Amino acid sequence: MSECTVLALKDKVGKEDIYLVDVREYAEYAGGRVPGAKLIPLGDIEKRYTELDKTKPIYVMCRTGRRSAEAQRKLKALGFENVINVVGGFEEWKKMNLPVERDEKAPWSLERQVRFVAGLLVLTGVLLSVFVHPYFVWLAGFVGAGLTFAGATDWCGMALLLAKMPWNQKRQAESTTTACCN
Repeated sequence: MSECTVLALKDKVGKEDIYLVDVREYAEYAGGRVPGAKLIPLGDIEKRYTELDKTKPIYVMCRTGRRSAEAQRKLKALGFENVINVVGGFEEWKKMNLPVERDEKAPWSLERQVRFVAGLLVLTGVLLSVFVHPYFVWLAGFVGAGLTFAGATDWCGMALLLAKMPWNQKRQAESTTTACCN
């Protein structure tokens, strides 16, 4: 499978006729992206691949490169030949201090939302177990088990669920962006 570094991508963006597809969820994309990147979340690739031209090189990018590698496999299976995975993803792009664009009213990052909801559920479980019934401690245990599983597998069901919430969906009326560098 074809790969490139963020520095190689930087040399192509705006200079060559390519597609740069960001396969993260909207909340991640809104919080920061490579200028000119098109959002097609990984879960939408099979539904939206017709938005891409098979004759142009397609660079796929996510946060670190794992989801973009999966997107690359999906696009190849759909008949795209020139699909390049950007190694290190957006995290590497930021680390290299390259230009970043973000929505002015972006929602919290999914990671921050997961931490908030998990903490709230654990606190609620503990308080309910102290003041209502001791069995409510299992709520805190369930959340702890979920976080442990997410850490071990790098798959988080809570993040996937939160990504579907209305506040994490693209708002058509709000497309104001600000460009900056990290």
